[in-house]
Amino acid sequence: MAKKSIAIDMDDTVADTLSRHLDWYKNEFGISLERQDMLGKKIYDVVAKEHLTAVKKFPHHPEFFKDLPVFENAVEVIKELSQTYTIYFASAAMEYPSSFTAKHQWLKKHFPFINDLNFIFCGYKGMLNCDFLIDDSSCHIDAFCGQGLLFDAVHNHFEQGYDKVANWLEVKSKLLG
Repeated sequence: MAKKSIAIDMDDTVADTLSRHLDWYKNEFGISLERQDMLGKKIYDVVAKEHLTAVKKFPHHPEFFKDLPVFENAVEVIKELSQTYTIYFASAAMEYPSSFTAKHQWLKKHFPFINDLNFIFCGYKGMLNCDFLIDDSSCHIDAFCGQGLLFDAVHNHFEQGYDKVANWLEVKSKLLG
């Protein structure tokens, strides 16, 4: 009997890209932004208008995705999930083609127990043929044919109508019981 499969997004689901944005914004402009002040918004919605062009360039920098912090419990829970499920990492990396190398290296560093062939760099996640998708972006959940779990993030905090998980321990509880 084949294992069920889970596709897992990378950015703001296992990798804390918002922290990188906030750090780079502070370093570039000397302004600290707080997560609690951004609830329901993306960083592009809260930075000063005159800084927006520069902030939108951050993810295009080859170093942006290097050494991102990993969300608490993500590695341990995904390792445990991999005993029961086939795990894929599905990143909509086509938006930032310069991120491929850094994202691949990051995944290999933090998830060496997942085969490279299970890393999917795509644009449209509706093409994924998995049983579950864990993602912070509701548009990817909407396009997905299987069951989506919306990973709570600052920008989606107020979204409703989704099966939402607040952290990796909740993912474990939902998928492993």
